[in-house]
Amino acid sequence: MLTLQATKVRQEWSSVCDDVVRDKPAMITRTRDRMWLSNLDVMQTILEAYQFTAERFQEEDGSITLSLNEIDLVENGKDLEDAKKKMGQAILDYAEEYYENYALYTHAPNRKGHIPYVFKALITNDAEQIGGSIRCRDGRN
Repeated sequence: MLTLQATKVRQEWSSVCDDVVRDKPAMITRTRDRMWLSNLDVMQTILEAYQFTAERFQEEDGSITLSLNEIDLVENGKDLEDAKKKMGQAILDYAEEYYENYALYTHAPNRKGHIPYVFKALITNDAEQIGGSIRCRDGRN
């Protein structure tokens, strides 16, 4: 069977953890609850398909404004590199706030779709790396 019963998982916790880390993820059931247990490398692989993208706007003062497409965030920097760095930090800050308020945010229709991006940011846990991965295209002023 593909799923493990929660009772068995509790009884064999160390063994289940070893299997998840070294072999494969586990699906666990407890009454009507269904769960997924995996190491972070597996989750990171799953989330590779989710990319942060932004519209790039050249401001009159020469600065760059980025408007993130996946999450309603906007940041401005002196140049593209600075704007991406600030956006990376904004994404990570938002992800941490989302996680702190998970029950509230996941039930909000306008935020539920943020889940994969939130976990991508939390697993990456590096604002500079997140910012560096943002794909930008020119927006319309």
